[in-house]
Amino acid sequence: MTRVYNFCAGPAAIPESVLQQAQAELLDYQGMGASVMEITHRGPEFMAMAAQAEQDVRDLLNVPDHYRVLFVQGGASLQFSMVPLNLFGVRTLNGKALPAEYINTGVWSEKAIEEAKRFGDVQVIADATPSHWRSIPEPSAWQILPQAAYCHYTPNETIQGLEFGYIPDRGDIPLVADMSSTIFSRPMDVSKFGVIYAGAQKNIGPSGLTLVIVREDLMAKPLTQTPQLLRYQTYAEHDSMFNTPPTFSWYLSGLVFKWLKAQGGLEAMAVINQRKAQKLYQFIDGHDFYTNHVEAAYRSWMNVPFTLADESKEKLFLQESQQAGLLNLKGHRIVGGMRASIYNAVPEAAIDALIAFMQDFAARYA
Repeated sequence: MTRVYNFCAGPAAIPESVLQQAQAELLDYQGMGASVMEITHRGPEFMAMAAQAEQDVRDLLNVPDHYRVLFVQGGASLQFSMVPLNLFGVRTLNGKALPAEYINTGVWSEKAIEEAKRFGDVQVIADATPSHWRSIPEPSAWQILPQAAYCHYTPNETIQGLEFGYIPDRGDIPLVADMSSTIFSRPMDVSKFGVIYAGAQKNIGPSGLTLVIVREDLMAKPLTQTPQLLRYQTYAEHDSMFNTPPTFSWYLSGLVFKWLKAQGGLEAMAVINQRKAQKLYQFIDGHDFYTNHVEAAYRSWMNVPFTLADESKEKLFLQESQQAGLLNLKGHRIVGGMRASIYNAVPEAAIDALIAFMQDFAARYA
């Protein structure tokens, strides 16, 4: 069987060696004669795997001891509700809930904003809409609040390809980040955040699982209407096993964490990821047939959208690229065009193959 190069934004590529190990263990996990999907999550074998996965996350990200690492069911979109439900009650002023700050840099930011409005006062302090998603307003222009429950932002927008090159500083206001598409792509300082969450299906593993890293003091006062399974404290108190967790997603994500360590950790991944992105952007910028509309300072390492000079050739581009073994290059329906998602598991050889195809396609149809 020939493996293709998968540029899907999610569910996304998983390291081939990880898939091979999962394949080898599929029918017989650790000599048990059963799959990891079949054994009880309360048994010592699964518990040991889960504990190791958490430790690997802590090692890779240098997670401080006063943060909890949670493995939550569902996707990152569920966190659009869980964040306000758990955080709106933590910080109050004269007994009243404080508003939350949100930064709007794309589709996923917008979805988080709309959901948070169900539970409290939301103030958008910076908005990339006026730039047509080409740049992010400078912090000096943000309409910041003197006090806020928390500040939420999306470090990387997968659809528009817009990325923060820095961590916003909101002082003692807890910073919340949707890192679904950028986590583990480079080192980061977890201590600068109150909550980090990331859907697994982009840079971690298969869908159905969300990694949440939360500072312990932010779990104490969820809103009274918060259901038990939407409380961070519930997951923390039960080692993310209050009910049956997504066992296979957890297991496979654990294999990815080990793979990341074997690659040299996040410092090594940062070098590779930056090189992959720069190589693709340099080709696009140097060719009249292709355009990326994001300003250079805000371009994503993980998601590279681009358009063709001749829009009528898009369907043909997708057909021929698929025939060449380059899958899922169609841009999101909201913005159109093309998009190459080049997460950790997408090898540099895939970038080289994509560039070679783009060069050949332009030579034939420009």
